[in-house]
Amino acid sequence: MTDITTIGLDLAKTVFQVHGADKDGRPVLRKKLRRGQVLGFFAGLPPCRIGLEACGSAHYWARELQALRHEVRLIPPQYVNPFVKTNKNDACDAEAICEALLRPTMRFAPIKSAEQQSILMLHRARELLVRQRTMLINALRGIATSSG
Repeated sequence: MTDITTIGLDLAKTVFQVHGADKDGRPVLRKKLRRGQVLGFFAGLPPCRIGLEACGSAHYWARELQALRHEVRLIPPQYVNPFVKTNKNDACDAEAICEALLRPTMRFAPIKSAEQQSILMLHRARELLVRQRTMLINALRGIATSSG
């Protein structure tokens, strides 16, 4: 496993799919990992480049993998989709992430800290409350005008 230089990691609820490639881009590893096995597996690997599809939980996994001295990159989903070769499944997604990671002109998303994610959560919660309040006011206004 010392020749793995690039890994595409597809995140899921319970089973994660790993696709590893050597420096020439040839596949050398395909593996399924349960959530509890992920950090142990990557702790046993020498530092390499790991690609994740950007989503809410990807930031957490990126921080954890960086702590294990890996270089982690988040790829927006719209940049991964063109690299999916066959039917969409987790193994194909992991391979597509790995292939997208090898492209020299690929654009990456920044990894957010836990503090940044918590602030964004507060903003989203406030936005939801404002939207719901507006809906309630509009509903009451509609009821008041139709019954008068």
